[in-house]
Amino acid sequence: MADEPTDFYQQVFENNRRWIAEKKASDAQFFEHLAQGQSPEILYIGCSDSRATAEELMGAQPGQVFVHRNIANVVGIADLNALSVIEFAVAHLKVKHVVVCGHYECGGVKAAMQARDLGLLNPWLRNIRDVYRFHKAELDGIADEGARYRRLVELNVEEQCLNVIKTAVLQKSVLATGLPTVHGWVFDVRTGELIDLHVDLGAKLDDIRGVYDLGTER
Repeated sequence: MADEPTDFYQQVFENNRRWIAEKKASDAQFFEHLAQGQSPEILYIGCSDSRATAEELMGAQPGQVFVHRNIANVVGIADLNALSVIEFAVAHLKVKHVVVCGHYECGGVKAAMQARDLGLLNPWLRNIRDVYRFHKAELDGIADEGARYRRLVELNVEEQCLNVIKTAVLQKSVLATGLPTVHGWVFDVRTGELIDLHVDLGAKLDDIRGVYDLGTER
């Protein structure tokens, strides 16, 4: 009788044992070093989509990246989860870079533009609807629906980068040390490519502080 197929959940702990063995084979002290603490250079704010795994797409090792993920990589002004992650990463871990990374084919972005009642998701996805409203003229000028969604993914990343630099902890750190630098990326799930949008946030910081000044000083 053939063995019954096992689902992925049943494979997880075997995969974990194999991973431990591989790590110890290349570095016998790997886990001892890992237990000593973390000093990641990058805070990565990405989407929860199962196809857009932060460490794998960057080729990062444990300890190199501090990660926060949610639906459509939103940095909401009332989201204590995201804001606490930013506070901890910037003020305590002293990360050098904050990355907001979206991805093409994002279900959250697409859902936000559908005329449907999605229950608890409604207020969350309104963040993305607001991005569309801010850039309505540009987006409505894109005839191809697929291209329009791709552009909205990019604009959403840029808007969430702006939300990052509106935070007091980011403003204080940049004024005191010049770091961290904030970046906007997009992951293309069709090609595997990681794309830097080259969002010029340094030039926008003074303008942001003019309106969102939180009394931060050097």
